[in-house]
Amino acid sequence: MDAIYFFKNIYGVNMKFLLQVDFPHQGPFGDELTNAMSDLAKDIANEKGLIYKLWIENEETKEAGGTYVFDNKEDASRYLEMHTKRLESFGYSDIKAKIFTINEDLSRLSKAEI
Repeated sequence: MDAIYFFKNIYGVNMKFLLQVDFPHQGPFGDELTNAMSDLAKDIANEKGLIYKLWIENEETKEAGGTYVFDNKEDASRYLEMHTKRLESFGYSDIKAKIFTINEDLSRLSKAEI
């Protein structure tokens, strides 16, 4: 029995998970990216288990990606698999991704609204 199962099912603790994704991106950035990705952003908002997504970009280093907060690890993992395939279909490669358990108590002490 893993620790996540133990805490969620034995103690009823609701844990949240952060998915971090980034990849090389040549553009667009800023308002152009917003205009190009608005429909995708609305679609992502309906993903099962998603609490929110932060869109990230760095025009200087030519990178983009997102950080996502999910209410369970299974949906974060499922979304990562699907999103990686979508990014690859758009021609992206060198996609980096990790899933982390969020320490909600420490995060709240640091002004996180979780």
